[in-house]
Amino acid sequence: MPPTTDSGPAAVPAPTHRLLPSPAGRIHLVEQGSGPLVLLLHGFPETWYAWRHQLPVLASAGYRAVAIDVRGYGRSSKPEAVEAYRMLDLVEDAVAVVEGLGERSAVVVGHDWGATIAAMSTLTRPDVFRAVGLLGVPYTPPGGPRPSEVFALMGGAVEGEEPGTVEGPGAERRHLPQEFYVSYFQRPGRAEAEMEPDVRGWLAGFYAALSAGTMPAPGAPHPHFVGAGGTLRERFPVGVLPSWLTERDLDVFAGEFERTGMTGALNRYRNMDRDWADLAGHAGAPITRPSLFIGGERDASLAWLADAVKAYPETLPGLLGSHILDGCGHFVQQERPQETNRILLDWLACLPA
Repeated sequence: MPPTTDSGPAAVPAPTHRLLPSPAGRIHLVEQGSGPLVLLLHGFPETWYAWRHQLPVLASAGYRAVAIDVRGYGRSSKPEAVEAYRMLDLVEDAVAVVEGLGERSAVVVGHDWGATIAAMSTLTRPDVFRAVGLLGVPYTPPGGPRPSEVFALMGGAVEGEEPGTVEGPGAERRHLPQEFYVSYFQRPGRAEAEMEPDVRGWLAGFYAALSAGTMPAPGAPHPHFVGAGGTLRERFPVGVLPSWLTERDLDVFAGEFERTGMTGALNRYRNMDRDWADLAGHAGAPITRPSLFIGGERDASLAWLADAVKAYPETLPGLLGSHILDGCGHFVQQERPQETNRILLDWLACLPA
């Protein structure tokens, strides 16, 4: 229940910005409310601002809501070394935030890459993270084939599309497979060259491409794949913003990335094989802490990882709710904030103290 006074509901304090020390150097966070700590981790390409609709609602419900800029984003530190963005380093940052706030434990909720960071934080540090909420990206235990090999095989896997065609060494012509966006992001500098000349325009197209209502129609070139010699951007919608994103919201996101550049955010993708090796000792491990999943019915992540959702009885034995939002795209908590907030609050209320 929200905190109350003799005269009625207590006023929710304004959000405050803070910097805390972390293994990366510093983590920037935005905090609102008091009570049990709920740590919010954003995805790519976002910042703490992706949780603007959740912070005041959680605060008014009696929680200490804290949204951070993940390492490499916003006002948090951006180490130069690519390998400084491996998963276990991001887990250490999350632990440092909990400790820096003077807390012993937290509920952690993440979206997109933030969901994976939240999951790995709970898997490897269950002493700190007592429950985990996953938005957009289902939990898949560590292990299995090397990630770079999996993503290479996904090239050209979109039904109904022709891969690029090039001249062979003779007179013949041969087909080149499409490249999955994760593979495209691997080489330092390549994706940056596409994004940074017009960060605002690139972000607008990316957000529209993954949002319900503005994503490409079925059968159109898929925005998660790059054709031979092409770019991701050429497959994005042009001149339209998703309904959840105002021009001001876009200015906030774009302003941060115009200042910081895109490399820190992209370096997360460049460590997936390192993560695979680092987490080998947890291969196949379930997360036993209480958990929650919220996905968008039109999110490609849900289609690609449908088997992961089916495996939840084994991989998330503490699952208290799995919700697929009809007609919702990838940016769950921004596309459907009221529904997401209701689900989060109901779940938080069920957690043991």
